Amino acid sequence: MINFKNISYLKTGTPKQQAALMVLTQHKILENLAEFDPILVGTIPINIDIENSDLDIVCYWKNKSDFIEKIKQLFEKENHFSIREELINNQDSVIANFFIDAFEIEIFGQNTPTELQNGYRHMLIEHQILSSRDENFRLEVIKLKKSGIKTEPAFGLLLGLKGNVYEELLHYKL
Repeated sequence: MINFKNISYLKTGTPKQQAALMVLTQHKILENLAEFDPILVGTIPINIDIENSDLDIVCYWKNKSDFIEKIKQLFEKENHFSIREELINNQDSVIANFFIDAFEIEIFGQNTPTELQNGYRHMLIEHQILSSRDENFRLEVIKLKKSGIKTEPAFGLLLGLKGNVYEELLHYKL
């Protein structure tokens, strides 16, 4: 299993993964967010990204206003910067978006340790599923994503999951 908490795995990845590593390290993004235990999640780490996939980074904050202040201090000057607060699964969440070089970056913060956040948990499960299936399965996920279906619903369709696919995936057994 890949240690997704250390982005060095991107070095030997696809050209897009290598480009992501370059942006993240040159701009010290994870380094600057270190106090929030950041983890790169989403489709790029597990090679099911499409052309406009962003770099998703989950963070753990203990004090929401300190987190918002730090995000603004670090990234407010980046292209198309925006930050908002939302209630997601009954949890206060902070979401910042901006562009650096060719990548849109989304920073998602909650008062939940990053390893327990759904973004990270979904990615680990999706990676296990992809590892247990053939290349055609991965390509089908990408095809569904290109048609406008989000990642978890794409997995849900291919696996025949019923109900709330976001919840069902968290309990999926290989």
